[in-house]
Amino acid sequence: MSEPVLIWGAGAIGGTFGAALARAGRDVTFVDVVPEHVAAIREGLRITGPVDPMTVAAPAFLPQELKGQWKRVYLAVKAHHTEEAARALAPHLAPDGHVVSLQNGLCESIIAGVVGAERTVGAFINFGADWIAPGEILYGNRAAFVVGELDGQVTERLKDILEEARLFEPDAILTQDIAAYLWGKLAYGSLLFAQAVGQLGIADCLARPELLPLWRALAGEVLQVAAAEGVSPLGFNGFDPAAFRPGATEEQARASVEAMVAFNRPNAKTHSGVWRDLAVRKRRTEVDVQIAPVAALGARHGIPCPALNGLVNCIHEIEAGKRPMADANLLEILP
Repeated sequence: MSEPVLIWGAGAIGGTFGAALARAGRDVTFVDVVPEHVAAIREGLRITGPVDPMTVAAPAFLPQELKGQWKRVYLAVKAHHTEEAARALAPHLAPDGHVVSLQNGLCESIIAGVVGAERTVGAFINFGADWIAPGEILYGNRAAFVVGELDGQVTERLKDILEEARLFEPDAILTQDIAAYLWGKLAYGSLLFAQAVGQLGIADCLARPELLPLWRALAGEVLQVAAAEGVSPLGFNGFDPAAFRPGATEEQARASVEAMVAFNRPNAKTHSGVWRDLAVRKRRTEVDVQIAPVAALGARHGIPCPALNGLVNCIHEIEAGKRPMADANLLEILP
């Protein structure tokens, strides 16, 4: 029998992943901060869309209602809620337990600061999902899913986590360099943050030929900072880091952009989660925990990041209601 699993954050990522585990017979408990969503999961969490529709009912609790301890906790909250969530889940983590970060950004270091590096496991995800309503999540497309220990070891718990991941994504893999994937996602993620300031979907936005210089600048700045941090990012789903590094040609970048467009074009999830935060959920984005820290690291290394800083400022203006969401915004990000 497998160990019981706790999913902390039952939104787009945690809800979709946890539903697949529950359907496969795993003992899954969900935690979320939205009372209506928690109540709906108890009755039946619906995963809709073209990929793998299902309905599963499972135990679900608000954080203050939860009792007990778990050896494995999958953390799937927004990046800017990571520390708060890690502190809230810590009493429910068994002494020999661990937390797996199903998040975007560099959240593993934040989690490790709360529960310890030895109890933290990294993961890189790129599948598309959207929280639609209480008890309903759209699963829009399959994509890369990678798990890895922070120190690069291939442990028994990592192999077990991979087995669980494959209940959701059969092509999931493990890596001995999870930082390479996390930084690769940061570089690609900078393009998704840029898409969020306009109205076009991911594929249509990336395909705008006049924005190729912006894509090269954004991804290029992230990759320069990664190199200064001693990381060589890896690619996935059309994104080729080599095409955006210093010295890469315009044609190389264009080919990678075209590959990303081809990957995203058929997906039921058309817009980034950041776009939904701004346009639909009307809430703060993760920009201050994902993009801004890269620019700050760049400053420490003496690497200018004008494109990243311009993107952060643009999103802050939209969050504050000082700028409308419009496709023209992307033409103003580069100084």
